[in-house]
Amino acid sequence: MELRHLRYFIAVAEELHFSKAAERLHIAQPPLSQQIQQLEAQLGVELFQRKTKRQVQLTEAGQVFLQEAYQLLAHLEKAIELTQRIGKGEKGQLRIGLTSLVTYDLLPMILRQFREQFPEVELVLQELTTTQQEQALQEHRINVGFAHPPLEDKRLNQECIQQEALIVAMLETHPLAEQECISVRSLINENFIMFPRHLSFGLYDQIVSLCQQGNFSPKVTQEAIQMQTIIGLVSAGMGIAIAPSSLQNLQRAGVVYRAVEEKTPLVETAIVWREEDMTPVLREFLQVVRSVCG
Repeated sequence: MELRHLRYFIAVAEELHFSKAAERLHIAQPPLSQQIQQLEAQLGVELFQRKTKRQVQLTEAGQVFLQEAYQLLAHLEKAIELTQRIGKGEKGQLRIGLTSLVTYDLLPMILRQFREQFPEVELVLQELTTTQQEQALQEHRINVGFAHPPLEDKRLNQECIQQEALIVAMLETHPLAEQECISVRSLINENFIMFPRHLSFGLYDQIVSLCQQGNFSPKVTQEAIQMQTIIGLVSAGMGIAIAPSSLQNLQRAGVVYRAVEEKTPLVETAIVWREEDMTPVLREFLQVVRSVCG
């Protein structure tokens, strides 16, 4: 049984007239009659009672088969539509790895625009460090990541989408908070709150490099994994923190952000993926990222 048999049968069942059905199908009437006869032979039942050579009525079996044929074609059309939409990146799932830093600036704009364009794509977000994202991409647990180079795995594709300077977070009651710009050298005796180097060695090394411009190494007295935790500890008076400038969007009671007087290393944010794992949904997501980030 082929798909055309169902379409021909439905046309005859709705018209109850072979000539009218043939005209509707844009075929000659004799081939249509032959196709219906083939269908009845395959099923082993009569689907139509012939009132005249061309006019017919459905048998009881034909009535049942008509309802089933409707459902089969509806299911097929749904399958075709779903397949086409997935192929165009309009439907599916995208697993995204991200560091906490991108949630304060870039990511909300990207996700908002993507959801407006592709509302039926399911987005699964996982907060992971840069190192964890590299591993998750290798193990196919995420499709794309927002990370901070340098990356250890040189096989990954990456595009820089943002570069930002470093700033200082401190209590508003700190003596240095009265200054608009702070010299790195003035931080020599401060207690630093940082994250462990193994979680994001690129950003960690940039902060250390900035301090070395002032001829000292930071005195790290507290460590935390998440940026919001670090700023929370600053708010508690546990020390100061050097962080990317986008962190200014994270407001905490009693915490102020100040620019650094000297030129700072630029913190790079990149979108990272594996080219061999490209899907239509990922392709559309990358396009949105590029449009938002210019």
